[in-house]
Amino acid sequence: MKIGIVQHKCRADVETNIAHIEQGIRKAAAEGAELVVLQELHNSLYFCQTENTELFDLAEPIPGPSTERFGKLAKELGAVIVTSLFERRATGLYHNTAVVIEKDGTMAGKYRKMHIPDDPAYYEKFYFTPGDLGFHPIQTSVGCLGVQVCWDQWYPEGARLMALQGAELLIYPTAIGYESLDTPEEQERQREAWMTVQRGHAVANGLPVIAVNRTGHEPDPSGQTNGIQFWGSSFVAGPQGEILYQAPTDEEVVKVIDVDLQRSENVRRWWPFLRDRRIEEFKGLSQRYID
Repeated sequence: MKIGIVQHKCRADVETNIAHIEQGIRKAAAEGAELVVLQELHNSLYFCQTENTELFDLAEPIPGPSTERFGKLAKELGAVIVTSLFERRATGLYHNTAVVIEKDGTMAGKYRKMHIPDDPAYYEKFYFTPGDLGFHPIQTSVGCLGVQVCWDQWYPEGARLMALQGAELLIYPTAIGYESLDTPEEQERQREAWMTVQRGHAVANGLPVIAVNRTGHEPDPSGQTNGIQFWGSSFVAGPQGEILYQAPTDEEVVKVIDVDLQRSENVRRWWPFLRDRRIEEFKGLSQRYID
């Protein structure tokens, strides 16, 4: 499968930003992409740096304006698109939601971010209710997609549950960057850990992983921090964790990568991790902590 990734710097004006995303999707499709993956909350600046009730105005229903717009584009280009939207489910109820658009323009399915962080400059618990749709892959014309969102990528359980239900790809739209007060060495350790844990999901499940991150600097509107320098580094890994492509840290990139989905079959035959799981001994995983 030819997979397109669009790593970009977000603009302050939403319409300008979405138009820029559309250009990236068109470029990827023109280069043969059958599936195009976008970064987390791609329509706007990363608004979770502050807690501001006015920013709930950025949210929209699903289906809504963005699913309609990207749906028309998917149908025109004949490509499946993985989007990441700020969902307004009801008054006072919002989610961080990935929506997969089928190549005929319809919604193939959606996933609501399950793990919600709450860290300096990442005040997502203020905006998002944890997802309630569970970990279920989305069936599309190009394959079965195990889509999660950003903070979910640190948890092996979600990746495993997707794999156990037939996911052929693990996909993570992402918005993560450097804390300016950390040393360069600490910043690099964090970025490497981010890649390593996801490559581990690829190995443990015998599946390719696609992670698409933002790039560029976004200032803190409150002025309390130095803002976020998103570290880019979007990548595609194969089922043994091998890096098939890695984007730069600080550049916008539209890239199409050819991924051999049949390789997963061979890798799982060589390394039959699913066969050897001791499922009768895993009951403790449903507990917060075992004293």
